Amino acid sequence: MVYEIRVTDAKTSNVLATIATLSPTSTIADVKRAFERIRSKYYPERQSFRTEPRGKSLKDDQTLESLGMKSSGELFFKDLGPQVGWTTVFLTEYAGPLAIYLGFYSRPAIIYGAEAALQPKAFVVDIAAACWTFHYAKRLFETVFVHRFSHATMPIFNIFKNSMYYWGFAVFVAYFVNHPLYTPAAFGNLQIYGSLAAFVFAELGNLSIHLALRNLRPAGSKVRRIPYPSANPFTWLFTLVSCPNYTYEALAWVSFTVMTQCLPVGLFTLAGFGQMTAWAFGKHRNYRKEFKDYPRGRKPILPFLL
Repeated sequence: MVYEIRVTDAKTSNVLATIATLSPTSTIADVKRAFERIRSKYYPERQSFRTEPRGKSLKDDQTLESLGMKSSGELFFKDLGPQVGWTTVFLTEYAGPLAIYLGFYSRPAIIYGAEAALQPKAFVVDIAAACWTFHYAKRLFETVFVHRFSHATMPIFNIFKNSMYYWGFAVFVAYFVNHPLYTPAAFGNLQIYGSLAAFVFAELGNLSIHLALRNLRPAGSKVRRIPYPSANPFTWLFTLVSCPNYTYEALAWVSFTVMTQCLPVGLFTLAGFGQMTAWAFGKHRNYRKEFKDYPRGRKPILPFLL
């Protein structure tokens, strides 16, 4: 049986195309490829189809038969706009803060004055630069070798929006921590080294969670499974929260804030925690909706609290 599918613009209700080369087992991915042959501007990653103008986007593996369509039907199309790869976005987001911070760490004359580079640095400034470098170098490493993305692309606007956030805060934080007038932590070595230990612990925990999540999804698939603790002690936090990667990330930046005792760092930490909390609640809801046997005792990001 040959299906004839009318593609209608979800926003304007204009008919964009009629596809008459499909079958009951054709998937939304097949629809996207067929639509691209008619409208070459709209490559598959840019397309979103739904059964109603304001409905939910259909998954690529859903068949026309499973959607209740017979010999003919209608799908509503939404243009997601120009797309860019997740890897490209992440590399841009993370390489920027790394370069920016190290630029300020060198105390360039154009920012701090001609004599600034010759003035001695408090040793905590060196430690902070090492921590910042380690964090973003780890993120770059994870982007290339660890993360497996369920979607290949995101809207190209995100590369500018996300970069403004990360790059802007990098300038804000780096300017004050590396300033010649920067004052070290009030409680000296105990505060600095205690915070450094917590920072390293949190970074290793964050990496461990990312590796655990990677192992849940075979390469080239979109498989989703419930994450559980493994033999790695850092993953035991899965018994308490749905997104321990965000928990460890928040701990890392709280530690960095205490270590540097710098208000701009605290504001960066607060902004980051707010965003990660929103993401964690969204992922927590999705887990509970998708998996009926999802552990009920878990919180989104903070054990027992949030």
